[in-house]
Amino acid sequence: MKNFYAGAAKMLLGFVIGVLIVFVVKNFRPAKKFDGDYERWRKLNLILEQVEKNYVDTIDKAGMTDAAVVAALAKLDPHSVYLPPVKLTESETALAGNFEGIGIQFNVPNDTAVVLSVIPGGPSEKAGLSQGDRIIKVDDKIIAGTKTPQDSMVRMMKGPSGSKVKITVNRSGALIPFDITRAKIPVHCVDAAFMADDSTGYIKLSKFTRTTYKEFCDAKDKLLADGMTRLVFDLRNNTGGYLDQALLLTNEFLGKDDRIVYMEGLNRPRQNFDADGNGTMKDIALAVLIDEGTASSSEIFSGAIQDNDRGVIVGRRSYGKGLVQEPVNFTDGSGIRLTVARFYTPSGRCIQKPYGKNYEYDIYERYAHGEMVSADSMKVDTTVVYHTVKGRPVYGGGGIVPDVFVPMDTTKATGFYIKCNRKATAMRFASSMFDKYRKSLSVIDDFAKLEQYLDDIGLEGQFLDYASRVDGVRPAKGEWEETRSYMMPQLKALVGRYSKLDDEAFYRFYMPIDDTIGAAMESLGQACPGQ
Repeated sequence: MKNFYAGAAKMLLGFVIGVLIVFVVKNFRPAKKFDGDYERWRKLNLILEQVEKNYVDTIDKAGMTDAAVVAALAKLDPHSVYLPPVKLTESETALAGNFEGIGIQFNVPNDTAVVLSVIPGGPSEKAGLSQGDRIIKVDDKIIAGTKTPQDSMVRMMKGPSGSKVKITVNRSGALIPFDITRAKIPVHCVDAAFMADDSTGYIKLSKFTRTTYKEFCDAKDKLLADGMTRLVFDLRNNTGGYLDQALLLTNEFLGKDDRIVYMEGLNRPRQNFDADGNGTMKDIALAVLIDEGTASSSEIFSGAIQDNDRGVIVGRRSYGKGLVQEPVNFTDGSGIRLTVARFYTPSGRCIQKPYGKNYEYDIYERYAHGEMVSADSMKVDTTVVYHTVKGRPVYGGGGIVPDVFVPMDTTKATGFYIKCNRKATAMRFASSMFDKYRKSLSVIDDFAKLEQYLDDIGLEGQFLDYASRVDGVRPAKGEWEETRSYMMPQLKALVGRYSKLDDEAFYRFYMPIDDTIGAAMESLGQACPGQ
């Protein structure tokens, strides 16, 4: 593989503030500590000095400095940002491929954190936490029934390796305290990988972390061994991550010297990134799923596939993040992410959407203008036309426009369905089913057996009874018949997640009602399972 892949090993791609590009290749500068010569910004220095010498009250120097930096960067683009120490650490941890904590996944269906899964070999498993435990306290802080935000719960449980935390859970009515020593926990980015039929594989990728390429290779090798000749690659809501991982992954699908992407800025000379032809997926038919949450590294991958006419892009217009950020870290643990270049797809498109006062609300604008349900409502800059390798017209200035548009389906949302969504009835019902069937449900590791099991316990009747008895929600005449085919797979998906199959069960059950997957399967000449 060409040297630029090794040289790009510290790249990141950005999505708003959380996920950012980091360049370490020829002509691009690495992250560095910066104490700085501020003479070029003398006016700002003079103002701060005057405030320090003459202001009537005691001042918060650090706070004022941070405010000045934030205000200055706000005059640039939306992705040039200041990150105080805590935010910088969170940003870097999110993409590291591991974090330091106790090793559980949980959701909060009834204002109480319920353990969905315990990571094998992690500190929680070693301490004795179990799937289905209700977390009541973290150390001395009660978090159950107190409307504690989920991100606050996560921060309480995370901490440096070797530190201790006490987790008190409710298990079958008994309060049990566990003393847990935190450790490094691996974070997986391949949410699911399985064969959708005899020849079609499905891979769901949630982000581009340090381990993405390895995880993808492990998944595709298994699917190839199972007979995969087609792949549905799901990048919906994938907000990006490390660029070197996107380059390595894209390289798997393209031929020798096919352009992947190039980068260029006023103070950064153009840098091309081409495939080396050694990929193992060059002959696999490919459909890539995107939506309005697909950003950065995901858009580089999608743009390369589209411009090289290597596969079909299915879904809705992607986010539109085409800027490159370079990190500058300060000695106090804070840092900035400064936009230094734009990236361009092989045809020459910059897919960065315009920035303005409504930049952060662009997705809501898309809803308001009807783009989510109609391709004709899509706002695309057609003033400049680009062309794929085979001559198809494509456009820039606002994300990747799919080859096959799939609208958001709002026709299946009956009044009953909407009421259940508002009360999170389905999620809470799934938790209650696990409580009821924990012993048998948690050991099932075969999808066919899981499907049969859920049918045998009468999931449909139990849900309707639960919705009526617990939430007072009942379908009007004819509503359940209209909603059933759409809602039952979702219920099975939520309950199935409590089996050993975890997220694989969720995506398998959801697949038959996923119109985007259905369109992808059709484009690959296959029928979507269950449709």
